[in-house]
Amino acid sequence: MNIQKLPWAGIRIETGDITILVDPITRILEEFGGAREPMYPLGSFGKADAVLITHLHEDHFDPVAIIEAYGSAIPVYLPAGMEDATRAVGLTNVNGVTVGSSFELGGDVRVTALPSVDGLGDMQVAWVVEGAGHKVIHCGDTLWHGYWWNIAQHYGPFDAAFLPVNGAVLELPGMIPSGQPICLTPEQAVAATAVLGATTLVPIHYETMNYPPIYNETPNIATRLAAASGGKVNIRLIKTMETITL
Repeated sequence: MNIQKLPWAGIRIETGDITILVDPITRILEEFGGAREPMYPLGSFGKADAVLITHLHEDHFDPVAIIEAYGSAIPVYLPAGMEDATRAVGLTNVNGVTVGSSFELGGDVRVTALPSVDGLGDMQVAWVVEGAGHKVIHCGDTLWHGYWWNIAQHYGPFDAAFLPVNGAVLELPGMIPSGQPICLTPEQAVAATAVLGATTLVPIHYETMNYPPIYNETPNIATRLAAASGGKVNIRLIKTMETITL
């Protein structure tokens, strides 16, 4: 299984003859300051057989880019209940998946939707992808929750966990500020990796966006990841375009 990092929170998984994109995007909206790293057309990453979307926030779902690169009929999988909204933006092969459900994508590739908790209360799932004797989990932009132990017991262990680490605090117009992170902090991501029984934490969802006071990324992410791991959790920091092999 080969996994390539896409910008922000996206990854590209190659297992056997199947290639899957998770949360691929090509832009960060200007209302959040735009992207602080290079963005690329999705076609730059090669072919895709299916796209998995954890949730419909615009920093995780880029329908225009998906259609431009792969056509409107590429299979797109997302949390059940979001199908109509996804078809409304031009995608035609839309598949809603309920939490706990699995499906196959040819060969021995199996995908499962599991619980994930969105920091703004919107519908979200985590995706588990299994193939070629390996298993990884991508948790979107989840915050800390109580499902980790159940996931570990029934679906783990994992070769790698792709988890957000930037502990972003939002101050959106019309919302009372909480001062609380809407996704995992570095310390929480390390703890989640340990509970999940994942061999490696691959951080996602950091460095690309920071636009105070609206979007505030937590500081010193790499240093805090290393300190929290204490050498007990393997952390693999990879840059966009870089590929790792499991």
